[in-house]
Formats: sequence, structure tokens, C-alpha cells
Amino acid sequence: MKDYFRNMSFTTAPSRWSDVWLATGARAVSSCGDFLAASALTLALQSAGAGGLAVSGLLLAATLPLVVLAPLTGRLADRVDSRTLLVIAGLVQAGICLALAHAERPALMIVLAGLLAVGLAVTQPVLAALVPAMVRPADLPRASALQQSAGTLGVLAGPALAGVLVGGFGTRLPLLLDAVSYLALVAAGLLIRTRRGGRRGPGKVPAGGPTEPRAWRLRRDPLLLATVVGVAGVVGAVGAINVVEVFFIRETLHSSTTIYGLVTGAWTLGVLAGSWIFVRAVGRLHRDGALAGAALALLGGCCLMVLVSAAVPSALLLVPIWLVGGIFNGGNNVFGTVLMARRVPEVVRGRAFASYVGAVQGASMVGYLAGGVLLELLDPRPLVAAAGVAGLVAVSVLAVPLSRADRRVGAPERPVRAADPAGTDAGIAVTPVPGR
Repeated sequence: MKDYFRNMSFTTAPSRWSDVWLATGARAVSSCGDFLAASALTLALQSAGAGGLAVSGLLLAATLPLVVLAPLTGRLADRVDSRTLLVIAGLVQAGICLALAHAERPALMIVLAGLLAVGLAVTQPVLAALVPAMVRPADLPRASALQQSAGTLGVLAGPALAGVLVGGFGTRLPLLLDAVSYLALVAAGLLIRTRRGGRRGPGKVPAGGPTEPRAWRLRRDPLLLATVVGVAGVVGAVGAINVVEVFFIRETLHSSTTIYGLVTGAWTLGVLAGSWIFVRAVGRLHRDGALAGAALALLGGCCLMVLVSAAVPSALLLVPIWLVGGIFNGGNNVFGTVLMARRVPEVVRGRAFASYVGAVQGASMVGYLAGGVLLELLDPRPLVAAAGVAGLVAVSVLAVPLSRADRRVGAPERPVRAADPAGTDAGIAVTPVPGR
């Protein structure tokens, strides 16, 4: 396994914090638009009397491209110029949002949401692989936390804005704002100096390295494989909460769209706080196995908060519970991002991140489908409790193979030390948020 660490490729020049900030700004704006649109469409379907199957269909459509296209988009991120991909994908996504703003039939909304996710399937591995190329190894946790923070701020604002705007203006205005938000990706693609993929030229960071792309396989790294399987398994077990949540808050707890936005935003605020609370811990965990184990334990904390939330009599009581769950989720995201960057050669990071996201999102689709079907049979409250219990059981079961993989791999030669989070910048969050 030592060859993996010899082949890790970060930039050897001073960290390009200007590029990190550009990527951070684009991430914040586009994330806000993404969740603004997702929340607006979910509320529109629920308010129109659509059942759990319609909501789960929307979530499945927005997830399927991330799973099916992962092998293709990962290779695109490694082989095609990152600037080209960000600009083209951003423009196409803006056009799709304009069409969504004028769509009225639920079926058409679901189809367009799926097409929108195709663009996300492209840009997600591109940005995830770009961040480690922008900074030195010692700055990676800080850069990762900054990206995480920016995305989280966007996600925090999106559902809250959706609750207010849908209540006052309907769904068209939020979707038009989402179209504008994708232009931030276009601007970032044009302004960021760090580049990957394509043909090397002045100012580009080399996409290649001493390891050929075909030499890396996820199955050859038992620790990383166990981590991906573990996270995917837990997300699949607890994933029904993503469908059940809107019905639990709006119908069981009889809350308004504004309260719905406030509650969902509380989890996101917790993710923001968690990315900074746990960023220092990355430097203290010198073994990658310990890093992976801590990430799985934090995901278990998320599931525990989902279980606790099933007992609340009022939606406002969900706010502190969702806040704590989000803190655990934020820590899990930072640990997972750093672990991937440590163990995967730079030349194939786009493929690796796409594979990770594809596996996790594929598992989440199981939860979406289960949530939609079960809502036709049971009330939301027991389903929330069942999702939490299922997640905790999955954590307990999947901790065993992760522990075995840790013993097989051993410790890395040079651990990546965490920088001071005062300038916080985080990586791409690839773990779906339970309850989001």
C-alpha cells in the first residue's frame, strides 16, 4: 500500500488560495440555487396533492444520473479540460432551469430535474478533483473545510429562501434564480487558473503523474473500498428520511412552508459548524483507518438524531436535533474528502470521486424508493423512527469489515496535517445529508 502514498500528487507550489476562493464562491452560489430549486419543486408537488411516490420520483430523477453516469463523468473529469467542462455544464444547466421555471406538469418537472442532475454529475467530480490540486498537502483540510463551508452556506440559504419565495410568489421565481446561479460556475471556470485534464499548457496543473489511470482500482484499496461500502450502506438504510421529511413536517406536525425551510436549514447550519469543529481532528488521526472509522461513527450520530426526531411533538423542536445531526454530518464530509485525497493518485481523482458519489447516491435511491412506497402504507412518524433505527443497524454491521480493512492496510508514511481552520475552506461534500 505504500505505493499509493508515493503516488499522491498535490501541488508543490504555494497553495493557490485565490483559486480556492473562486471555487468556494461558485460552490456557494450554485449550491444555494440547487437547494432552492429542489425545495421549491418538493413543496410544489406536496402542495399540489402529490403523494410520496411523486416526491420519491423527483428525488430518484435527480439522483439517477449521478449513479449511472459516474464511470463516464469521472473519466471526463480526468481527461477533459476542467475549464471546458465547468463552462459548458454551467450554461446547459442554466438553460434547463429556465425550462423548469415554465414547466407545470409534475412528469415534465421530474424529467427536467433528471437532466439538471446530468450537469451535476459532470461538475461534481471536476470540482472535487480540482481542490487538492490547488493546495499543498498541509493545506488540504483547511481548503476542504472552506469548500464545505461555502457549499453549506448555499444549502442553508436555499431551503429557507424556497419556503419564503414559494409561499409568496410560487415556484417560478426560485427556479429563475437557480438558472442565474449556474452562471457562477461559468465564471469560476473562466477565472480559476488551476486546471486538470486535457492537454497540458502554461498555467495548468498536470493531470498525470507517475501512476497510470488504469493502475488504480477501488477494489485494490481495501480500506477505501470498505469506507465507500460503509457510507453507501448507511445512506441507503436511512435514505427514506429524504422522502418522508416533507410529509412529517408539513402534515404530521402541521407546519408551514416557512417552518419547513427553517427546519431543513438547521441541519445545513450544523454541517457548516461541523466542518470547522472537526477539521483539526484530521491532523490528529495519523492512521487512515482511524479517519475512516471516525467518519462512520459520525454518520452513526446522524442516524441517532434522525431516530430522536421521531418523538418530537412540534416542528420547532426539530431545529436543535437537526443542528446536532448536521454537525456530525459536517465532520463526516471533511473526513471522507481528506481520506479520498490521501489515498487516490491525482491522475484518477475525478474517477475516484465520481465512483464514490455514484455508489453513495445509488444507495440513497434505495432509500428514496422505499420511502415513497412505505408512505403509501404507513404514517410519516413511524417511518422517521424506522429510518433512524435502520441507519444505526447499518453502522454497527458495516463497522466490522471496516475494522478488518484497517488492520490489513496499516498506517501511511506521511499523514496530512490539518491547518488552522481560521481561514476555513472545505472540500466537496460527497455524503448525502440524512434529512436533506
